[in-house]
Amino acid sequence: MRIRSAVIPVAGMGTRFLPATKAQPKEMLTLVDKPVIQYIVEEAVAAGIEQIIFVTSQTKRAIEDHFDRNFELEFRLRQKRKYEALQEVTKLSDLASFVYIRQKDPKGDGHAIMLAKDLVGKEPCAVFYGDDVVDSKVPCIAQLMRLYHKYQDPVIAVERVPKKDISKYGVIKGVKTEKRTYEIMDLVEKPSPAKAPSNLAIIGRYIITPEVFSALERAEPSPDGEIRLIDAFRALKGQRSIYACEFEGNRYDCGSKLGFLAASVDFGLKHKEVNRNREFSRFLKSKR
Repeated sequence: MRIRSAVIPVAGMGTRFLPATKAQPKEMLTLVDKPVIQYIVEEAVAAGIEQIIFVTSQTKRAIEDHFDRNFELEFRLRQKRKYEALQEVTKLSDLASFVYIRQKDPKGDGHAIMLAKDLVGKEPCAVFYGDDVVDSKVPCIAQLMRLYHKYQDPVIAVERVPKKDISKYGVIKGVKTEKRTYEIMDLVEKPSPAKAPSNLAIIGRYIITPEVFSALERAEPSPDGEIRLIDAFRALKGQRSIYACEFEGNRYDCGSKLGFLAASVDFGLKHKEVNRNREFSRFLKSKR
């Protein structure tokens, strides 16, 4: 079954970037000239996804506005014959079909994803988290789709991280089945380096099936009142196979200041305007 929809939970408060995120969503922070969320949507569209389901909150109207038409801006750009800029802003609303659901209370990523169940229907879908931007030749989510089409089971994106950082992530215990592919035996949330079953950390890309939605509905909230996606995968363990894809590409954690700055530099180096005649490269070298 073809994967047509993507669910993107974006209801979080973005407290790690305060005060910048006091009045704007963290997903709207820009890497050069595009907000983080646009890179994620473009990855989904490049993989053939047609419907983007945002799970938002009352503070995230800017995301809705970004992917909508702005007729006054378009008129002014057309009037000033800024046709290249006009094309950039008008194409946004045509990237996909956009749907928005409000998460009324902060009840966790699993609860946010569960809200999209009726829109997705009895189909597999992709899930993206708004903190992770992946730069790769083949879209990261397309790499997961390939495994889903082969095995017809849920797929989780993983990458190897330094042991000292492992406690920041969910981590898998897996058995390698083919190149960069593992069948998951266990999932551990933020283990200490001494107790981590591997250094394969879960990052914000998933292919989930209807069974995952059902597991989320049955999931018990954690002590802090949140329902987490990893708990749904744990509940399915032993009932059906779950696979991990060690994707190819560079992942940037744009939910952290250091990751965001690293992404800004690398995307700036690739930007044809910012690094025209290697100006940005020379600037960076001058600061060493």
